[in-house]
Amino acid sequence: MLRLLQATCNTWNGLLAAARSERAFQQELILLVVAVPLAFVVASGAWLRVALIGVVLLVLIVELLNTALEKLADEVTRELNPGIGQVKDIASAAAGLTQLLAALVWVVALCERFGWL
Repeated sequence: MLRLLQATCNTWNGLLAAARSERAFQQELILLVVAVPLAFVVASGAWLRVALIGVVLLVLIVELLNTALEKLADEVTRELNPGIGQVKDIASAAAGLTQLLAALVWVVALCERFGWL
């Protein structure tokens, strides 16, 4: 039980740290606040609602991993290092592709909802 409590505290601390210091994460949190009620308007079925909210949560998850990798890389060295730069770029690409996936899911759901497909 103590391990679960510690893990929950670590999770909360990580979320707070990202929310306080990372502009992209703050913007994506706002997106989540908008997406949750909008998913209930757009989607008629439970699974589609889960998908719409889930892809936004996935964006947040990948953003957290991207941020963690960037902060770790900065701790290793602040000097220009092509290898570390490439690691940061790859993590950023993962975040960008996740955002693209989320946009695609939302566009298809909206098109289906309003009969544009």
